[in-house]
Amino acid sequence: MPKQALDCDSMSMAYRSWWFSIILVMGCSGDDPQAVAGKLAEARSLASSADREWRVYLGDKSSSQYSPLDQIHRGNVGRLKLAWQYDASGRDSQLQGESQHNPLIVRGVLYGTAANAKRLFALNAATGEEIWTWDPPHTMEQVTRGLCYWSDASGEDERILFGSGALIHAINARTGRPITRFGDNGSIDLRKDLTDDSRAFDFVAATTPGVIYRDLLIQGMRVNEFSGAAPGHIRAYDVRTGELRWRFHTIPRPGEYGDHTWPEGGFAVAGGANAWAGMALDEERGLVFIPTGSATPDTYGADRIGDNLFANSLLALDAETGERRWHYQIVRHDLWDRDLPSPPNLVTLKQGGKIIDSVVQATKSGHLFVFDRESGNPLFPIREEPVYGQPLPGEVPAESQPLPEIPEPFTAQGVSAEDLDTRSESLLIEAKRRLAGYHHEGVYNLPSVEGSILRPGFDGGAEWGGAAWDRRRGLLYINGSETASLLQMVPTEGTTMMDAMNLEAVYRMACGQCHGNDRRGAGAVPSLRDIGWRLPPWDIYDIIINGSGRMPAIDHRLGVRGTLAIMVYLYTAGDGETDADPGADHDSFAHTGYPDFMSGDGLPATRPPWGTLNAVDLNSGRIRWRIALGDYPQALTMGLQGRGAANYGGPVATAGGLVFIGATPDAKFRAFDSDSGALLWETDLPAGGFATPAVYEAGGRQYVVISASGTKLGNPKGRYYLAFSLGDEP
Repeated sequence: MPKQALDCDSMSMAYRSWWFSIILVMGCSGDDPQAVAGKLAEARSLASSADREWRVYLGDKSSSQYSPLDQIHRGNVGRLKLAWQYDASGRDSQLQGESQHNPLIVRGVLYGTAANAKRLFALNAATGEEIWTWDPPHTMEQVTRGLCYWSDASGEDERILFGSGALIHAINARTGRPITRFGDNGSIDLRKDLTDDSRAFDFVAATTPGVIYRDLLIQGMRVNEFSGAAPGHIRAYDVRTGELRWRFHTIPRPGEYGDHTWPEGGFAVAGGANAWAGMALDEERGLVFIPTGSATPDTYGADRIGDNLFANSLLALDAETGERRWHYQIVRHDLWDRDLPSPPNLVTLKQGGKIIDSVVQATKSGHLFVFDRESGNPLFPIREEPVYGQPLPGEVPAESQPLPEIPEPFTAQGVSAEDLDTRSESLLIEAKRRLAGYHHEGVYNLPSVEGSILRPGFDGGAEWGGAAWDRRRGLLYINGSETASLLQMVPTEGTTMMDAMNLEAVYRMACGQCHGNDRRGAGAVPSLRDIGWRLPPWDIYDIIINGSGRMPAIDHRLGVRGTLAIMVYLYTAGDGETDADPGADHDSFAHTGYPDFMSGDGLPATRPPWGTLNAVDLNSGRIRWRIALGDYPQALTMGLQGRGAANYGGPVATAGGLVFIGATPDAKFRAFDSDSGALLWETDLPAGGFATPAVYEAGGRQYVVISASGTKLGNPKGRYYLAFSLGDEP
């Protein structure tokens, strides 16, 4: 290349770097420093002690989702009133995105994010008054679930670690401005230091916060679920400088423990096995407990033969060095998208007269695995569940999967004709006919071109909302979705992302796994059938190349021709159904999306409850109580009430004998009796509260706050944080 071109290129890069630095330092905030300082002082004058606030994601580093506050209790919870409401739309006037955010409350200040992660904000926790805002220099829409707070011993250096896209930003907790000495001008890029080679990855995101151990930020990440995904290695960074301190390879390299569970050379091409759900920390032992997700692609593993350690595993790592202490693989060679969906809970149990520090991991299959925290030994018997069905060509599945005998499952397991709902004779007959055409022999039915039933479905069982642990009662409170899903495969051999001649084949391979071969979508995945009426071509093009919401950018697999092929197909396919070839002689397969097993009226085909809240006695392993949680709005219009519904976002327990939870599509926020499950209070939210609430004290008053952004399960979009208190003088 001519020297002049190099010089121009260098000048252009230098200019972009300089301009990016200016934007990063200033953000998009116009907050006046003096005004910010005054508002901060006012909020901090109302602060409570650390144990009475909510300074860590999900309550504390053990992920207890528990508050010791008891000002609000069973006797007065019925008097709860709205204390304040904050509009968290950020710079998103169109209300794109959703909030799954569990905010932090530190020294009288509430820290949260807008529904699309395009704004970080600080509020007076007692009044909801805005103190400062900061807008990161990116436009990609992304879900965030929480933040990390760190301060030095003096309390002078206070930081909020904010995940936005692939970047972790260090923000001054007092001023809302980037700390430029951290990383590169205030941020670290999770796409760097991921591997020792020069591979670049299209989609890496810090959806869920990491955990702070001393001066380390231990961080996981989200990656996509297709071939070519990034490996999900876990890393620790110096919280002051952003320097990489250690890296644990969830896909082992040659010579490392577990490399024999992957094909030769798998470390160089395999992806996933990532820690997207969060983690728990035993600071006294210096152990961090990390659940991992599936290897990619999710449902066809011919290119990743073997058990695939450390995918679908609970890891216990030395928090200082990243060395493995122990692990347990909960799903071997996952073919069902059974990521470990939530942070584990650190609990203390009584067994045989002994007190045992334990760790509990919930699963999408509706089970709780309980281990000795120090040794990793299971505390209850674990059996081997058979895997049913015939593998697809090229596939070598595990013959069985481990499942605990105790505790008992907190959701229904599998589907038979007796498990179908009887609300309508005609719907029942049709559901039986459809069920007979699918594989439904057990809990683990292999993926097939005919279709296989999963119950619980793709989204659990448990999900990212987590479980609440009440140590005094020995009860773990966990919500579960009870609906079934259909896993169906289609052949994709002979089709590449660059093949723009077969428009339908390119669509199937790039988009069919989520939106379905019929383009109808399912659940939170939108239909594409009427996309031409809703979005212009330039918007569709932007979504394909940049991603949106839970959808990653996919243009790296398509190129210009492939991107245009999908766009042409979406605009010209009409309403006709696509035809999947069920033949057996193929060498590559993909699944057709995430549809639930529904009846013709749009409600689940299985018997209710369709969603539950459970109290599990972890000392005995028995369920103390179980209630239906929430309702589908459509069911209510049909006069069907109290049947439960799919749910997203977890519970919080308190010393006042209460369990608070939103999570449901009827946009209710509820409080239940911890001992009996009786409903004691509920209120309507402006949109579904698909987030885990937080409980804290400010100015001597107890509050419970939840983010309500809707968007899931057909819910309208919202943008608010709402805090509730008794409304009386404390």
